[in-house]
Amino acid sequence: MEQERELSQSKYELALTEQELAEESYKRQRYIIYSLIFGLLLTGLAAFFFYRSNQQQKFANNLLALKSLRSRMNPHFIFNALNSVNNYISKSDERSANRYLSDFSRLMRSVLENSEEDFIPLSKELELLEVYIKLEHSRFPDKFDYVIQVDQDLDVSTFQIPPMLLQPYIENAIWHGLRYKEDKGRLEVKVRAKNEDELEILVTDDGIGRKKSAELKTVNQRKQKSKGMGNIKQRIAILNDMYGDKVSVSISNLKSNGEGTQVLFILKKDK
Repeated sequence: MEQERELSQSKYELALTEQELAEESYKRQRYIIYSLIFGLLLTGLAAFFFYRSNQQQKFANNLLALKSLRSRMNPHFIFNALNSVNNYISKSDERSANRYLSDFSRLMRSVLENSEEDFIPLSKELELLEVYIKLEHSRFPDKFDYVIQVDQDLDVSTFQIPPMLLQPYIENAIWHGLRYKEDKGRLEVKVRAKNEDELEILVTDDGIGRKKSAELKTVNQRKQKSKGMGNIKQRIAILNDMYGDKVSVSISNLKSNGEGTQVLFILKKDK
């Protein structure tokens, strides 16, 4: 009986020890699991803060790049406009020079006001564009006529566009296409709805075309145009990266023989 009691006691102690070992093992496993979860959380938080910091730095770099690109664009535009004023002065046409300077100052005031903005209402951009085309038409009245058409049912104020995005393409159409045309040309700017969230801006000219224009340019003129178009492409790429592909631009010949140029802008509405 004594031996049976000792055996029972030993079995009880062994069972108790096994239970304690099992509980200890469970505690260790739970500690390891909790440690892994905590480690994953820390890693996730670190990755999140690193990503956010990286995105903020990228955004800041993009802003600096945009500011630099805009600062390069405005002097080029001002230089061309002042050349126009100088042209009137050289002809002793004081009245035209004064009228031109008045429109030019109005345009420059708006350009400078918008120079720090990434996007402005399309309605405002079209107003500025009309003033710019009017100024250029006053210089070359015998070279081209122009028209700006906007769909009546389209509310352009609901769309945003990078400021002075259209102007360089209009400038190219006039200075490198229509100006060299023997007979009087035509410049058209059409704004129409593509769908509920997108619109198209079509800029066309029936000038001499890109190929013939390139043949007439000097080496310096080619470099200047390359820089100007490169500037615009960089602006669009940065803005699309920051705001999600809001603008696209494509250029093609207007006619199969290479004459004329057509520039198509696709603009998405803010959501």
